[in-house]
Amino acid sequence: MTPFGIVYTLHVLSALVWVGGMFFAWMVLRPAAMKALEGPARLKLWVEVFQGFFRWVWVAVVLLPISGVGMIHLQYAGFETAPRYVQVMMGLYVVMTALFIRIQALMLPELRIAVTAQDWPTGAAVLGRIRRLVGINLMVGLVLVAIAAARP
Repeated sequence: MTPFGIVYTLHVLSALVWVGGMFFAWMVLRPAAMKALEGPARLKLWVEVFQGFFRWVWVAVVLLPISGVGMIHLQYAGFETAPRYVQVMMGLYVVMTALFIRIQALMLPELRIAVTAQDWPTGAAVLGRIRRLVGINLMVGLVLVAIAAARP
């Protein structure tokens, strides 16, 4: 495999883990949890899900810019010659990362505290705010993937 092939594969797999994980959580796990679990059990489930999933998101957060910059240097010989869509993708990555860090650093601890204290109304409210940001991040991620696939 060529150096570009290795870097590109790492890049695609990282994006797949992050965006695909959000898609699964939003479109499959969330509706199933709503149907099958009562509020307290659902909140406990989400604390565990976020804890496990966010480890993998951090891997993607680290690998995406490394592999992205690697591809830019291997394919375009630097940022100056990279097409505009690559710059747009970099900007969307920053947006996604900022939303993720907000969820992980500010909102998840609040959810954990509410669940530990068995403060179910507060936990439900925090989970609702997390859900909205994950939904926004999923939309941004899907747009980013569409741009990458189309290479306008």
